[in-house]
Amino acid sequence: MLSEARSPWTLARRAARMNPSVLRELLKLTERPGIISFAGGLPSPATFPVSEFAAASAQVLRDDGPAALQYAASEGFGPLREQVAAALPWPVDPAQVLITTGSQQGLDLVAKVLVDAGSRVLVETPTYLGALQAFAPMEPEVVGVRSDEEGVLLDDLEAKAAGARFLYLLPNFQNPTGRTMSESRRAALSALAKRLQLPIVEDNPYGELWFDRPPPAPLSARDPQGCIYLGSFSKVLAPGLRLGFLVAPPSLYPKLLQAKQAADLHSPGFNQRIAARVVESDFLQHHVPRIRDLYRAQRDAMLAALAREMAGLGVAWNTPSGGMFLWARLPRGMSASALLPAAVDAGVAFVPGAAFYADAASEPDAERTLRLSFVTATVPQIDAGVAALGRAIRAQAPP
Repeated sequence: MLSEARSPWTLARRAARMNPSVLRELLKLTERPGIISFAGGLPSPATFPVSEFAAASAQVLRDDGPAALQYAASEGFGPLREQVAAALPWPVDPAQVLITTGSQQGLDLVAKVLVDAGSRVLVETPTYLGALQAFAPMEPEVVGVRSDEEGVLLDDLEAKAAGARFLYLLPNFQNPTGRTMSESRRAALSALAKRLQLPIVEDNPYGELWFDRPPPAPLSARDPQGCIYLGSFSKVLAPGLRLGFLVAPPSLYPKLLQAKQAADLHSPGFNQRIAARVVESDFLQHHVPRIRDLYRAQRDAMLAALAREMAGLGVAWNTPSGGMFLWARLPRGMSASALLPAAVDAGVAFVPGAAFYADAASEPDAERTLRLSFVTATVPQIDAGVAALGRAIRAQAPP
């Protein structure tokens, strides 16, 4: 057997920019017995509509089995594309909808079509780690734009926008921070992007998971020609379907479709038909509110536990109005990465926030941040896990 040193394989330069997902590696920690995980960005299995999938699967196989099991159109299953277009809050032609193998594939297609080596790509600070991973193989210059609780700061965006291929952002219940861009910030950002001729890639996997009121209208509704919109079925149905979608301007759609054809020919036609069967009824109108109720209760439990267990420790956190994540900051002098092993030993896991920054070394507070997911733990687990996290922080807190 050849040793690694004598391997005949020569890696492409882009392969050096492919790194293991910090989140996937952290999920391995959750396999240890007794670990309460606030780490994974996973929907709650309690929300998966198993019986509805079973019925839809039987119907698809009975009524349309040969077609469901055959190769299919790269654009996606026609009825599902029509359902996506009809559900969006601005006029969309189904011909602009491309069904993807999860919304993560949408990010990969965007990178392949729009990014050259050295291209400038703008992202929020912090941003979704999976987007950074999708963009990295194309060798871009990824530039973080300073952000506050309402999203990107417009003065910093304008200062960094020259030559940028696009701005990538998650306006609703952002991963990792849980923040939501305000209506006024969206209006100002849209106007600025139009003036700068800066395209926007709008990622919205969490938009339906609001707790008290729906978020403002998408940026794509304000400027459909200047935006690519990404969505997902993972958070409202099940991630195992691996179904997402993108909506692109007609001028850009053909190249994204060609990239999709080269990647996997098409997303699973059987899965698309199952999703279309489930969505064509009024099922989601009843199902999604149940998800919201569950996640709201879990968020409230985590907020109450943090207030109880972090008293006097100098830990700060936000109150997300939807989604799956809460963002916290440790007191000065502490590092979330250094805290993690002690937290795991205490029985709880989280994600250090530095992984979500385009350039964590230039952000003085990045090492102090951490992401807590509240949707896969029960309320008793949330209480026990936050208490364990508090003990780990107390043990490491500077005097």
